[in-house]
Amino acid sequence: MELMYDGKTKAVYRIDEDTLRLAFKDDMTGSDGVFDPGANEVSLSVEGAGKVNLAMSVYFFEKLEEHGIATHYIRANAEDATMTVHACEPFGHGLEVISRFKAVGSFYRRYSLYTEQGRDLDNYVEITVKDDKAGDPLITEDALIELGILEQDEYSELVRQTKRIAQIIRELLAEKAIELYDIKLEFGRDKSGGILLMDEISSGNMRAYHNGRQLEPFELHNRLLG
Repeated sequence: MELMYDGKTKAVYRIDEDTLRLAFKDDMTGSDGVFDPGANEVSLSVEGAGKVNLAMSVYFFEKLEEHGIATHYIRANAEDATMTVHACEPFGHGLEVISRFKAVGSFYRRYSLYTEQGRDLDNYVEITVKDDKAGDPLITEDALIELGILEQDEYSELVRQTKRIAQIIRELLAEKAIELYDIKLEFGRDKSGGILLMDEISSGNMRAYHNGRQLEPFELHNRLLG
């Protein structure tokens, strides 16, 4: 297989024109050795983290497909921590679409003059450009359209899908007494131009809490799937 991309937490291989294989790593994002799903750099590596993130991703992809949501997921191999997926073209060089239910993280840092930390948010959606050097900056609807990254109807569809997906995941977590604070999702276009949910859905792209304490990746996995 051809190695297409070696990322922070996954490597992407091309199987053929239509399918890719994602290899989940044990590396996790954070700073000073502390896990942080909002960080832009790898800070620690924990044996088994890749398999944990794969298992959670499979669980969520399968649940979302039960709700009729199109994703890139095809199948997974738990033994070697890999997932086979439909090939998708990212929007531009990649966008992260974030749904927020609590004012924490970068949202609070930006708007602390106007809100208290932990305030409830109503499934608020914002989009950032994947660009580590620029700090993954926020981008507006007008800029996305002006720069040719999205069409107007695609922007509306991304926001609609993100709100729906985030609410489903929030309800699934709530069944296990887990509170979702925020989650970042990625989407791409398939060969016919349709929009598919892609990448992963795991502890690496969400903040989840139990009894007011943020759950570490293995804790979240064990509470959800254990």
